[in-house]
Amino acid sequence: MTKSTDEILTKDGVRNLINSIDDAIILIDNDFKIELYNSSALNILDRNIIQPTDNLLNIFQPIDSTGQPINLSQLIKSAQHQITTKDFSLKYDDDSQINLYLSISPIEHTYLSSDPLSGFVIIIRDITREKTIEEEKDEFISVVSHELRTPIAISEGNLSNALLLVDKTDDKAMIKETIDQAHKQILFLADLVNDLSILSRSERNVLEISKDQIDVDNLLHDMIVNYEPEARQKALRIVVDDNSESKLSLISTDLYVREILQNFITNAIKYSEKGTITISAKKSSTGVILSVKDQGIGISKADQERVFEKFFRSEDYKTRQASGTGLGLYVTLKLAKLLKASIKLKSQLNKGSTFLIDFPNL
Repeated sequence: MTKSTDEILTKDGVRNLINSIDDAIILIDNDFKIELYNSSALNILDRNIIQPTDNLLNIFQPIDSTGQPINLSQLIKSAQHQITTKDFSLKYDDDSQINLYLSISPIEHTYLSSDPLSGFVIIIRDITREKTIEEEKDEFISVVSHELRTPIAISEGNLSNALLLVDKTDDKAMIKETIDQAHKQILFLADLVNDLSILSRSERNVLEISKDQIDVDNLLHDMIVNYEPEARQKALRIVVDDNSESKLSLISTDLYVREILQNFITNAIKYSEKGTITISAKKSSTGVILSVKDQGIGISKADQERVFEKFFRSEDYKTRQASGTGLGLYVTLKLAKLLKASIKLKSQLNKGSTFLIDFPNL
């Protein structure tokens, strides 16, 4: 038998209806006494039960962005019509905290009483994940726009100078230097776009794993050939460790293994002012361990805990002198996890860093 509208709108009917809703819903009277609530309210308030005599002000105390309690009674009483906010948080006894969506609506004449205004409906939702994504999006746009602005401006300036020099001088060396500076910035932009592309695909879980037979000797040789000119420009040497094991083979995704290794090599070049960059390989119980060791500026203990975070860049002035987006190592860690590889970091300020990547055979 189909229930009538009057049956549905009984107190029990309302309770059944609101219990089917994921958001926390609480009905209070004008004295803030809780008249009705759903199971989601128990979850978000972290309570096993709400007593009929419980006052909302005693069990629900949102805080503002500075951590100060808000005047909830004043906020509710001011709700002449629906008000909503995403600016508050809720802190639990264990010091954990969630971000809240809070809606307050006055109730017109209902079963609660015969008063013209008989109470309020409070809707609460945990939007912590939504807030985090929103903040990351804002940070992402801010960082990327900042990182794009500098190389574009430098490239435009150098290319403009090169055009002027072509008309005003025959000094090919000067023209070549300005074009070379612009070219370096274009390469930086290419690296940034590559990192962003991999990051986007990894976070959408659309990266594909292939099982390639990788000749490790050839891999290391290719790295030396590809990055030796870049190292030489900074008077650095890049070599394969004499103790590196030869004739090793690895079953993994060739593209991502190369991406990981070259990210560590380019970082070693970027943050080294002198010395040698040494790459090596040795057999492990499950596959192959590749390592990249430099004699560069090193990483402080505090920064070592954060170097793989998205957009992290050390405040150390030596690090800040080198351009970077703070995405390279984050993307590297993403790829490593995809290949079930583990990364270890050993570093000491002013003495260099060693990154070891243990790749298992897939």
